[in-house]
Amino acid sequence: MNSVECRQKIELYGAGFALLSAALADLPREAWQHRPAPAEWCIHEIVVHLADSESMAALRARKLITEPGSWLMGYEEARWADALQYSAQNADNALRIIQLVRQTTYELLRTLPDAAFDHVVQHEEYEQPYTFDMWLDIYSRHIPEHIEQIQRAYEAWRLATQQPDET
Repeated sequence: MNSVECRQKIELYGAGFALLSAALADLPREAWQHRPAPAEWCIHEIVVHLADSESMAALRARKLITEPGSWLMGYEEARWADALQYSAQNADNALRIIQLVRQTTYELLRTLPDAAFDHVVQHEEYEQPYTFDMWLDIYSRHIPEHIEQIQRAYEAWRLATQQPDET
């Protein structure tokens, strides 16, 4: 990844919370609790997941910066959602976490010298070294991918409750 590509990915990462806010802005809160299918998350749970994921991403970025060659732990998202009772957590607090963690990590990434983006670590879920390029790819896409999931959950709620399409 060259310097220009890296900076573009950082900017895409930095736009994540604004994209999420825009996606959630017009969705009625009653839709946030609708589970599209038994094994699928509702919008509320997706938001809480994003808070945990942002926290994990921030830690991983900081490990890449400060401890090249170290190990990153994986985590089982579905197990976290169940054990931490995502459906009972406060979604507004989760949104604040997402905003603050993403903003501080974005600001940190913008200050790094190009050489920091050459750092690699080991990740227990990957055979190959885990690079900063991998991190940027994963986390710059993470919120947009979950926005698609949110839109599908909203559409399922709208159809289940026979709401008019207002989005």
